[in-house]
Amino acid sequence: MRGADRKEKEEGKETQQQKNPINRMAGQLTHRGALSLLLFLIPTVTPTWYAGSGYYPDESYNEVHTEEIPQALPLDYQVPRWCYTLNIQDGEATCYSPRGGNYHSSLGTRCELSCDRGFRLIGLRSVQCLPSRRWSGTAYCRQIRCHALPFITSGTYTCTNGVLLDSRCDYSCSRGYHLEGDRSRICMEDGRWSGGEPVCVDIDPPKIHCPHSREKMAEPEKLTARVYWDPPLVKDSADGTITRVTLRGPEPGSQFPEGEHVIRYTAYDRAYNRASCKFIVKVQVRRCPILKPPQHGYLTCTSASNNYGATCEYHCDGGYERQGTPSRVCQSSRQWSGAPPICTSMKINVNVNSAAGLLDQFYEKQRLIIISAPDPSNRYYKMQISMLQQSTCGLDLRHVTIIELVGQPPQDVGRIREQQLSSSIIEELRQFQHLSRSYFNMVLIDKQGIDRERYMEPVTPEEIFTFIDDYLLSNQEMIQRREQRDMCE
Repeated sequence: MRGADRKEKEEGKETQQQKNPINRMAGQLTHRGALSLLLFLIPTVTPTWYAGSGYYPDESYNEVHTEEIPQALPLDYQVPRWCYTLNIQDGEATCYSPRGGNYHSSLGTRCELSCDRGFRLIGLRSVQCLPSRRWSGTAYCRQIRCHALPFITSGTYTCTNGVLLDSRCDYSCSRGYHLEGDRSRICMEDGRWSGGEPVCVDIDPPKIHCPHSREKMAEPEKLTARVYWDPPLVKDSADGTITRVTLRGPEPGSQFPEGEHVIRYTAYDRAYNRASCKFIVKVQVRRCPILKPPQHGYLTCTSASNNYGATCEYHCDGGYERQGTPSRVCQSSRQWSGAPPICTSMKINVNVNSAAGLLDQFYEKQRLIIISAPDPSNRYYKMQISMLQQSTCGLDLRHVTIIELVGQPPQDVGRIREQQLSSSIIEELRQFQHLSRSYFNMVLIDKQGIDRERYMEPVTPEEIFTFIDDYLLSNQEMIQRREQRDMCE
């Protein structure tokens, strides 16, 4: 073979090897020290490529088989076109690649998507080129459109660009009508029209006639009265059509409180002319004179306390008992039924058969402090009694009665104020309340007869008062305490 022919044949062979991408990749792997690949020609194997990646097989591709070949190409951030190039119709994709420069669709590239004016982005605002050779999401630009404006009665409108962005629609009315409201509206970027829908109105308002004013008395035990009336008479002076009638105030048949109430009706015709009328509803409440609470007591009343049908109950403070009628009712004649009761000092019966009979007299009326000491000379006993005797006013305000149990049988002494208790009652009280006669001890009992606090040493009246005020007072007692706060100072 001639030298020239041999050289041409060798060059053709080399060119064919360069065209084969597998041969080229094998050569590169060998040059970089990668794993050696054993290549064999296989004439019927179809090549594999990634759809949409921008890579397509060469027609002169030689089919080969490798013993050790990866299932997917390694991630290469240097490939300039890893994902397909983004093109946003009516918009723009601003891309930033890790490689910089013009690598706007390489692996890792992030693109910020935006739309031209008059279009709205639908989808993701930011996407990234993934190892799968696909972008992380999709988006498109939709043209901004406003809804079609409704036609107005006795009028029309014309628009510069239909329902597209910046289109301006100008309103006009038929002859004899006047436009009230916005004369023009513009389609804005949020897909809404600016302003509000105008109306075309004629000149003459409708005619309206309201019912007469009325007066009514409140119902028993209520401060309200139910009032009815017929709807107003309305007639249009133009085309005879009344579109709506509005009411400002309660509906007919509503409960009206005491006082004067203005009811106003407004009628509108088809052209939005309006006319109004009004009348007055007056409600009166029968009231009795305001009752005064009894001395050493208080009142609890229903409703407003002195209106027709209200009931007021009389209550006495702790240590006092009610004498007379327990309650009174405000009558339609504006006078109270019965006569007011009085509160007298509570009479304690010490001649009872048991301690339970004695304590029952204080149920829901008085709190008790029971003091037990081995003898009258006990230092703690003398100290405690001295402090309590100086705080009689505070004890009375909080409805507290002192019971003293002093000494050893048969010389033990028990007393409530100046009244003496029998030895059997003293013993029962100590057993019932678990009070020792061997040392000083004291117990505080609430109005329900429940042991609430125990003391083994003397305590100041202020400590006792604070405990009662914080934990034992009823709502009514709290109100009284606020009113009587400075009474003992």
